[in-house]
Amino acid sequence: MARALLPLKDLVQAKTRLGGLLRPSERRALAQAMAEDVLAALADHTDISGITLVSDDPGAGLLAQKYGADCWSEASLGCRGLNPLIQRASARLLDSKEQRLLVMHCDLPLLTGRDISAVLDHQRRLQGLVIACDRQGSGTNLLAFGADSVPEFCFGLDSCAGHEASAHRAGFAVEILQRSGIATDVDEPADLQCVMEHLHSLPGSHTAALLYNTELGGRIGLALATMAGTATTVDGINRGLVS
Repeated sequence: MARALLPLKDLVQAKTRLGGLLRPSERRALAQAMAEDVLAALADHTDISGITLVSDDPGAGLLAQKYGADCWSEASLGCRGLNPLIQRASARLLDSKEQRLLVMHCDLPLLTGRDISAVLDHQRRLQGLVIACDRQGSGTNLLAFGADSVPEFCFGLDSCAGHEASAHRAGFAVEILQRSGIATDVDEPADLQCVMEHLHSLPGSHTAALLYNTELGGRIGLALATMAGTATTVDGINRGLVS
């Protein structure tokens, strides 16, 4: 069994890099839909013994309650910043004698129970740290570890390499895993494009309900197509100038 720890950013401030595509209310709706998809996948998994949200968002408590999760405020942990918060929360959960811990982001709308099972299977065999990276292979979207393989958390730029290096320094086994359901987080328009290409296979998801065959989804699709066309035109001009 394992417990899941999810830091959740204030949804009002979420996904600012999608500001060119989405209004603030739409960014909040997208962030909540993705968080609900992650929470639903975890709540339905038989090997997840509990879920803890760490968030100061006003709606986080109700969101946690809906999925049978605990909700800790950042103030209750007595520190600031994503990495210190995760470090403090992880220590508290492992002190509660949880066998394993998953630390993961809330913006993984393609996450499935199979992805969770794969991570847990890898960690069980490895008995060390499993790093599930993003599509570029540089960021960390999920960590799986036990009390004897807690990494030095370094979420941020090139965090995958940072987490791997911390495991090597500490002397425990480490493995990097890439699966589309975990690798596809949403920060940039290109990430949203990738998600929208797979929404047809997610009819039960909150993200699909928000974006698939809806007015909002159609508007985003058109905007993404326009952006892609502009990039292709500029690239063609640049190639012509070079030649």
